Amino acid sequence: MATFLICHGAWSAGWAWKKVRPLLRAAGHEIFTPTYTGLGERAHLSSRSISLDTHIADVLGVIECEDLTDIVLVGHSYGGMVATGVADRARNRIAKLVYLDAFVPENGQSLFDLLPAQARAGRRDASVTQGDGWLLPPNPSPPDTSPEDMAWITPRRRWQPIACFTQPIALKNADTPPPRTYIYCARIAPDDTFGQFARRFRSGAGWQLFEIDASHSPNVTAPEALASMLDQVAK
Repeated sequence: MATFLICHGAWSAGWAWKKVRPLLRAAGHEIFTPTYTGLGERAHLSSRSISLDTHIADVLGVIECEDLTDIVLVGHSYGGMVATGVADRARNRIAKLVYLDAFVPENGQSLFDLLPAQARAGRRDASVTQGDGWLLPPNPSPPDTSPEDMAWITPRRRWQPIACFTQPIALKNADTPPPRTYIYCARIAPDDTFGQFARRFRSGAGWQLFEIDASHSPNVTAPEALASMLDQVAK
């Protein structure tokens, strides 16, 4: 049995893993899906002071209070930034680190550093024109998201503080990461934000690479396939 701890994506929350939780538990695993400060059911706590460090601290708090060890830590999309920080600070608790179509920063990089200049500028403009200078509106959902899923996720997604994307990550143990897996969602978006990581880690030392026939959020659109792949990674 593995203990999965999920670092969810931007604008999202623990609720977005509702379909996957029972599947992993049926396979004999435990799964924790905490929500970051300012999002989901914690949206009432949103403020300008929230940053990447806030969300890293959220997940570290779950590890401490639940006394979790031998963790399979999963970071989805923006959650790759969070998971990288968590693994760095709680290295002795992490058995495996899994990036699900996620950003993989190096020390001193922010999420914005990993985006093309045009995309970065567009998001900064959106925060000024729509988010009072500190919030970012959600990205559109993948086009293959069903109408039923759109009705489920759309009213639950929340605007996110831009500091989560602009704060550089500070790593102290970058040279000693746990075994790492990259899961690349093969139904790519036109800009293919995450292909850069799949190409880099296809033959990288200490990495294994999987591809899943799904768009960017398989926890929503392909939960059975994702749960099966996570079960495989955990073994």
